[in-house]
Amino acid sequence: MDLGKLVLCCLALLLIYSTEMVVIRVSGQAEGLSVGYYDVSCPNAELIARQTLRAAVNRDPTATAALLRLVFHDCQVHGCDASILLKPTANMTAETASEKNFGIRRLDFIDQIKTVLEAACPNTVSCADIIVMAARDSIFFTSGPFITIETGRRDATFTSSLAADRALPPATVPLDDMRQTFAAKGLDIGDSVALLGAHTLGVGHCINFVNRLNPPDPLMSPLFSTALKFICRLPSPLNNFTFAPNDLTNLVFDNQYFRDLLARRGLLTVDSEIVNDPRTVGFVSQFAANQPLFFQRFTSAFVKLTRFNVLTGTTGQIRNRCGFLNP
Repeated sequence: MDLGKLVLCCLALLLIYSTEMVVIRVSGQAEGLSVGYYDVSCPNAELIARQTLRAAVNRDPTATAALLRLVFHDCQVHGCDASILLKPTANMTAETASEKNFGIRRLDFIDQIKTVLEAACPNTVSCADIIVMAARDSIFFTSGPFITIETGRRDATFTSSLAADRALPPATVPLDDMRQTFAAKGLDIGDSVALLGAHTLGVGHCINFVNRLNPPDPLMSPLFSTALKFICRLPSPLNNFTFAPNDLTNLVFDNQYFRDLLARRGLLTVDSEIVNDPRTVGFVSQFAANQPLFFQRFTSAFVKLTRFNVLTGTTGQIRNRCGFLNP
């Protein structure tokens, strides 16, 4: 199935499976961050960002998944500091050059938001905050909860492809390694399972799960495995241009991912492991049966992740252009 047909199919599923939007607020704040940080310096910052992104997403509905993935990949390397947006120079390599950042896209949407915000409030809103806002709004646009986020992050002044290689887990990461990755950021096992629910949006590239198809992984439904072999055009040579939807409603932020896991329809190794591990299967079952509970736990975990190890105060800078350091 080509991308155009997939989008049309998923748009139809969006109309069928779309759920009522839920607004969830999380109390508390991290040092240097606050809810409404720009209320005085740029009162309409979040509204401007949301409206600009809405217009962009209307042109490309698949961008919501890309922007949600972007925040995870930015925050995983040192913290949410927009280092992933920096272009390479003579003194540094770009995080996007890492193979683990394959498929990172729609950075142009972040640039569009930054341009509009710079016109309204010059030198005020960080690219790091824009990434988090864009992810939050992408969740909301796809029928997920509206997450009240803290802002006040500042932007990194260095980037490194090697740092991304070291910090980003591979697509084949096992559950125990994934747990350690999230635990290092203050997230418990329930938070970790909830954040994996972000896989409800977007697609998985065949190259990232082909290891589970030949030979067939017993943790995967045989019928699902057969379908994936057809989609991935196996046993033909594999490339980065074949993919499968992450779940049955992959343009909607819902709990379908967890329902699919219970039916043994998880793409990645960790997807299947969390439904077969006694430490995590209870969370999978709860989230599959109770979407508001999933939204609540995801919201809490998202806020924890995006406040971890951020630059605030006088550290870093507010970059005028997200891809470049200020002169």
